[in-house]
Amino acid sequence: MAELTITKENFEKEVLESQTPVLVDFWASWCGPCKMLGPVISEIAEEHPEIKVGKCNVDDEMDLASRFNVMSIPFVAVFKNGQLVKSTVGYQEKESILSLLND
Repeated sequence: MAELTITKENFEKEVLESQTPVLVDFWASWCGPCKMLGPVISEIAEEHPEIKVGKCNVDDEMDLASRFNVMSIPFVAVFKNGQLVKSTVGYQEKESILSLLND
């Protein structure tokens, strides 16, 4: 499944109301580590159809970034049942990101 673009307009429906876990990558186009992480996030989206994967550009969606206290990027967050349950900051290997999805 391809990554979704997460915006304030679709955040509630795609993330908070999702029946499946949602992995959201908060990123920016000028961020070097974000550019490195992008292909990893894409791989996860393609290889794991059981989860929803979204990308939220912090420059375009400052309110969402602020809502979740995103101070540094990339900021990867996992939402389950409408709640932020885990997050990590900075470039991470794929296995490390996938481990965030485990209970």
